[in-house]
Amino acid sequence: MSLGSRWRRMMRSEGANGLALVSPAALYAILLLAVPLCVIFAFSFWTQDYLTIDRTWTLKNYTEAFTEPLYGELLRRSILISGSVTLVTVVLAFPIAYFVSFYVAPERKSLWIFLITIPFWTSYLIRVFLWKVILGYNGVINTSLQGVGIIEEPLTFILYNANAVVITLAHAFAPFAILPIFVALEKIDRSLIEASLDLGENRVTTFLRVTLPLAMPGVVAAVLIVFIPTIGDYVTPRLVGGPDGLMIANMIQTQFLKLNNAPMGATLAIIAMASVTVIALAFVGLNRRFLRGPK
Repeated sequence: MSLGSRWRRMMRSEGANGLALVSPAALYAILLLAVPLCVIFAFSFWTQDYLTIDRTWTLKNYTEAFTEPLYGELLRRSILISGSVTLVTVVLAFPIAYFVSFYVAPERKSLWIFLITIPFWTSYLIRVFLWKVILGYNGVINTSLQGVGIIEEPLTFILYNANAVVITLAHAFAPFAILPIFVALEKIDRSLIEASLDLGENRVTTFLRVTLPLAMPGVVAAVLIVFIPTIGDYVTPRLVGGPDGLMIANMIQTQFLKLNNAPMGATLAIIAMASVTVIALAFVGLNRRFLRGPK
């Protein structure tokens, strides 16, 4: 068989067809994801003097990042805020997804999903500013509580701090948590729940031993979908967080745009991504161990 015949035969094979199908997506991912990440990684080992980039490789940025207390404090605060947002969002999203999946008529589920996605219709900035109005010193919450006599002076702990960031981000990312949990609940075979009840389990134990374990893939997806982007959010902390609500992304933005120190900004970005990766992998590993159960 000639070389040309072999080439034509190989191009007609299933492997070649599969490669042709995934090539556009792979090229897209390489150009828009892998290449920028490699550039950021390279920047983290360089230094900058105003507009001049010194491409001599050095660990100076990493040394400063790990020894400067401010950077560590911002990273710890970011992880804590993002973890709190994830916990609040998933805990509140699960009952909604459960209700839609188990108690809403099949012909009306699409309407409920449609209503859940309504927050996406408005700009993210508009939603943040609305929460600023709601949580403000003379905002809706304080005015209402004062009007009914519950408080005498406006509450000051609900705006320009970490609490405001958690509330705002939890509302913004609620649909991202509801939808994957709903999909996981929809895949559960209802006969398994009926069998559990027929075997003497009550609804609580059935939920804990049947429904929740089977819905865990959706819960894990919701946790990752909420946790990963919120730790990198810098708009919400800037608008409603105040000095006590700023996160590591705000420092990265400052390094890039205000201090003209792109290498340090890249270093902080790499450290933040590495931290998120470790936490995400640890969570997934613990979840698999939990579902596997004791040996």
